[in-house]
Amino acid sequence: MPPSADTRTPDTPPAGAPPHRSKTWVEWLLSPIAEVHRDEAGRALLMTAVMFLILAAYYELKTAREAFILTEGGAEVKSYSSAGQAVLLLFLVPAYGAFASRVDRGRLIRWVTLFFIANIALFVLAIQAGLKIGIVYFLWVGIFNVMVIAQFWAFANDIFTPEQGKRIFPLIGVGSSLGAWVGSVRAGWIMKTGGATELLVRGALLLGVCIVLAHLLNRMTNRSALQGQKAAVREEPLGKEGGFELIRKDRYLMLIAALVVLLNVVNTSGEYLFGRYVVEQANALHADAAARERFVGETYSRLFSTVNLLGFLLQMFVVSRVFKFLGVGRSLFVHPLVALTGYLLLLRAPSVQLMALLKVADNSIDYSLGNTTKQALWLPTSREAKYKAKQAVDSFFVRAGDVIQAGVVFVGERLAFAVPAFAAVNVALVGLWLLVVGLLNVELRRKAQASHSEAL
Repeated sequence: MPPSADTRTPDTPPAGAPPHRSKTWVEWLLSPIAEVHRDEAGRALLMTAVMFLILAAYYELKTAREAFILTEGGAEVKSYSSAGQAVLLLFLVPAYGAFASRVDRGRLIRWVTLFFIANIALFVLAIQAGLKIGIVYFLWVGIFNVMVIAQFWAFANDIFTPEQGKRIFPLIGVGSSLGAWVGSVRAGWIMKTGGATELLVRGALLLGVCIVLAHLLNRMTNRSALQGQKAAVREEPLGKEGGFELIRKDRYLMLIAALVVLLNVVNTSGEYLFGRYVVEQANALHADAAARERFVGETYSRLFSTVNLLGFLLQMFVVSRVFKFLGVGRSLFVHPLVALTGYLLLLRAPSVQLMALLKVADNSIDYSLGNTTKQALWLPTSREAKYKAKQAVDSFFVRAGDVIQAGVVFVGERLAFAVPAFAAVNVALVGLWLLVVGLLNVELRRKAQASHSEAL
């Protein structure tokens, strides 16, 4: 046979190609959800477990929040309290950035989470002393939600490359969605037997476990052969620029901030309408305050469990496929189009049932495809942006959306808006939301071209 003849068998890989290897059982098990390579599996599964526990803890704490605020103040006070969160975050976000510049990411995550656990202990003591904590606790949960969850997603963005994140984030999102569902179901059981105070205690215990797992994950990442010397660099404190300054200098980050504001205004308007319906029904059915608190808690537990079960199923079987088919940028169009359809229907035939269906669809998509897509937008950004700008966007700008929505509620209540009028406002806001998504897609393509990387 001539020397130049091809002597490879059909199963021989081409010259220079990596040798063929079979998938491990973990890779096969995860393949319906996400494409995870064997050298990533340990970190991916541990990060998924952390997000599961964080969301489970949050939904136990959130269910207690609804019981406290709605029975002590009502849906309108709940809406106005969001403005207080935005004011507090004007001080907390720079403080977080300053602390992040002085410590490595392991200590940042550990001490911030311990701070919130200590806050929970103070709330338990206040309840036992007979104090009303509804509004203060509502402010606190809103800050806890945006700061702690944003911090752990920043951690995920930091330990995975953009290419890895695009593949692995759907799996981490499964942990997030499953944790939210399990947490909301458990909250309903606990409300029936132990009440809202027990929800606080159990939530604090879950956060303690998260600290331990995050510490193990950080050590695993630093030892990873894939990271090499880059792992030590990533463990160093961040630069000195603050989150708001980073956003001001970057059009891409400004568009992410605008996206979050508009999304939150639309979403919390729907929350207000649903909360108003629930309070009216609780007052009509129960004269006793304790019975009203239990009714509100159980109603929201059912809503949260339905939303989170559907969100989990979407995350499990839909999100990774949408990512592959549409990509991250175009996936951003799905949520506003669903919201637009729902509010157009409310213009024609408003009802409690339709409002409930809209919130189930709106929130389940937000918690699955919407959340995973928003987190993936941070993959091509700098480490400073991942921790500091993301913290500003996911905390202050989220609550800025609440402030705008509180203004809409204030004006609407004074003008005696019915449901169709609120729906019309949301239709206009969704139009702006779609415009921002279009501009974000342009900027995302530019970032991919500038870095010569695969488009997200």
